[in-house]
Amino acid sequence: MKKAQIVIGLGFGDEGKGITTDFLASQNPDSVVIRFSGGQQAAHTVMIDDRKHVHSSFASGALRGLPSYFTEHCTIHPEFLLNEREELKSQNGNIELHIHPLAKITTPFDVWENRTNSKNLEHGTCGKGVGATMKRNESPYKLFAIDLIAPKEMLLEKLKRIAYYYGFLEENQIKEHLKSFLEAIDQIDWKIDDYEYLKSFDNLIFEGSQGIFLDMDHGVFPNVTYAHTTSKNASEICKQLNIEDIEMYYVTRSYATRHGNGWMSNEKEIILKNNEEETCIFNEYQKELRVGDLDDKLLNYALKLDAAYTHSTKKNLVITCLDQIDKEMNLDKLDITFKTVYGSFSPYSEDFKKLF
Repeated sequence: MKKAQIVIGLGFGDEGKGITTDFLASQNPDSVVIRFSGGQQAAHTVMIDDRKHVHSSFASGALRGLPSYFTEHCTIHPEFLLNEREELKSQNGNIELHIHPLAKITTPFDVWENRTNSKNLEHGTCGKGVGATMKRNESPYKLFAIDLIAPKEMLLEKLKRIAYYYGFLEENQIKEHLKSFLEAIDQIDWKIDDYEYLKSFDNLIFEGSQGIFLDMDHGVFPNVTYAHTTSKNASEICKQLNIEDIEMYYVTRSYATRHGNGWMSNEKEIILKNNEEETCIFNEYQKELRVGDLDDKLLNYALKLDAAYTHSTKKNLVITCLDQIDKEMNLDKLDITFKTVYGSFSPYSEDFKKLF
């Protein structure tokens, strides 16, 4: 019987979904890892011995040797993908990537929009063009993964129309923006596959992006992402593939985090230990990584909310960064029964242990 394991962040992102996915990949080496939301803005860091990789355009099983699959709910930026592919190759990771035909393609013009639009900067952005891509694809100016293998003349015409959509009218300016983008497309052997590809695997690992409180429907607007960060998309794919054996892995740090603007409960200054490998640092678009105490009521809210989207009865809790604060977690206030509670030490440690 086919099985699915779904990894979901219980907060505002940065919970440890990458190392949780890598942990599951180490336990199930014949699996495929599926991204079902977000895109190249992810920064899921995995460390294996002396190898370290930040997964964005590849899923977090790649360093472990597993193939990646990006669904139609994701975005792809060819130039970012090419750069990460070369880095993964140098780390002996798996660069096999299959992409759904209807995955959205981010163009240089989308990145420009994300980085210059004052509303985007106010609401919060990673500056990778994901939000602009999703919004543009609600207009007539769409671009999908399947277009990357369309006749070149057709692709160029679609890109030109997208440039016009954003106000780029000068031919030389458009060509300059597209030069390295088109070169990247030509250097990649695109594997465009629908869900038939997934049927060859008995175990599917679904890797979530960001966290439940950034969900486009359930976060506090306007500081949300343009994606469903609950298990909604993953559960719908499981239904299409007739997978009924579903196990959830809900992830939180031992303290709360939020990278960028927006509401956050229990925010306070916390002295962290053993966080030298932290990759969630200040950048000009997201700004600071904010921290605070965990909110038991918010965790319970997130768990009950996600239960509306999944029919799974097997649920696990994963707590990361247990060695970064002195305060112990009180799990008695979580009103849900977990099959197993796992703990991980340091941000990207392979040292997962069963706590309960």
